[in-house]
Amino acid sequence: MSSTSNTTVSTGGLPSRRNTELAMLVFAVLIPVFAYANVGLAKDGSLPAGMLGYGLGLGLMAGVAHLVVRRWAPYADPLMLPIATLLNGMGLVLIWRLDQEPQITTPSLGGPMAADQLIWSTVGVALFLGVLIFLKDHRILQRYTYISMVVALVLLASPIFVGEEINGARIWVQIPGVGSLQPAEFAKIIIAVFFAGYLMVKRDALALASRRVMGIYLPRGRDLGPILVIWAISLMILIFETDLGTSLLFFGIFVVMLYVATERTSWILFGLLLSASGAVLVASTNAHVGDRVHNWLNPLARGDNGGITETANVMFSFGSGGLFGSGLGQGYSRLIGGIGAKSDYILATVGEELGLAGTMAIILLYALLIQRGMRTALAARDPFGKLLAVGLAGIFAIQIFVVAGGVTGLIPLTGMTMPFLAQGGSSVIANWALIALLLRISDTARRPAPAPAPNPDAEQTQVVRA
Repeated sequence: MSSTSNTTVSTGGLPSRRNTELAMLVFAVLIPVFAYANVGLAKDGSLPAGMLGYGLGLGLMAGVAHLVVRRWAPYADPLMLPIATLLNGMGLVLIWRLDQEPQITTPSLGGPMAADQLIWSTVGVALFLGVLIFLKDHRILQRYTYISMVVALVLLASPIFVGEEINGARIWVQIPGVGSLQPAEFAKIIIAVFFAGYLMVKRDALALASRRVMGIYLPRGRDLGPILVIWAISLMILIFETDLGTSLLFFGIFVVMLYVATERTSWILFGLLLSASGAVLVASTNAHVGDRVHNWLNPLARGDNGGITETANVMFSFGSGGLFGSGLGQGYSRLIGGIGAKSDYILATVGEELGLAGTMAIILLYALLIQRGMRTALAARDPFGKLLAVGLAGIFAIQIFVVAGGVTGLIPLTGMTMPFLAQGGSSVIANWALIALLLRISDTARRPAPAPAPNPDAEQTQVVRA
């Protein structure tokens, strides 16, 4: 006998791939541990005393995160967690390696920072676990679209009123007993939630209501309002906080999500025009931003102390690294000096000690993380999830381009931190939360459809053939 099925809904789906994730996590922990040992052998000729504790700590964080993903997001992407773990682990190794340089690790510059970075990484993983456990469905965030806007603007504006100026920028808020936090790192995620919710509702008006001029669809004047408001806000951030990086990131996310929602290249053109005009205006009127542009255009000029600038030292670091680098712990990152060696310029240490091969490996890890985020956006079944995943992946893409471009001299330095790699508590915490949101969207997108309920009428009328 044979029978036919009247259902078109497949109960099958993609495999959970959790065992694949676990296998990759093993390598994501072992690689930084071997790198840690490499630094100790290069500096002192012996294995570091804290290598075992470091390996156990990183392995414990990765193991707990994997168990939570296996339990609360079983169909999430299997690559994101291992990549984030590997980048975070290598960042801890590089910061500890820079802690071994007396010229960099002085009391005036905050002393050794690897231990604090490990604590902040633990807090970030804890927030990662909390997001996955308590946020059952990413679509819940859509209810708080305009509340997200208010919270993001409060976070962005708070350094203007209660912040402290460090290295020419007012982007930190001092919290007693905790230290300095950078509210913009958390605002970038919240603003992506607002943009996703807003553009999901307004995308038809922004996409269809336009006029064609010389082959380009130009938006109506009333539809230019949102992009002009966002441009003005990002310009005010740049003026009052002298934070070029956050301004570019904030405006760039909006333009990218706007283009994805409307598929209109005219928005990209307007975004580039407004971004360039605003940057030129502020660079010509703000001394701090002007200095960054001057150092970019004249990297070999003498610094204020009569010596070579940090920008030039970074150029020499990349040049001396060659193809395979000098080896971990055997470079001259101490010549860069200052706290920037562990934040703004940490990619220069990668270039000098791991060479072009190591630098490209790090960039490819970031590129793979961004690709998995975009793939999650394509697989998402709801418009809000698609836009949110694009926004979160776009945050990584823009931030990495801005930081890497500034360090390598492609664009002026902005002062942003390389995600997971550079020293910065706010950055590592916010980026772990970002990864958790992407995993939650991925789990919803990859989860197999539920089995359809049996139809009694179909069973009664089924034709049975001998």
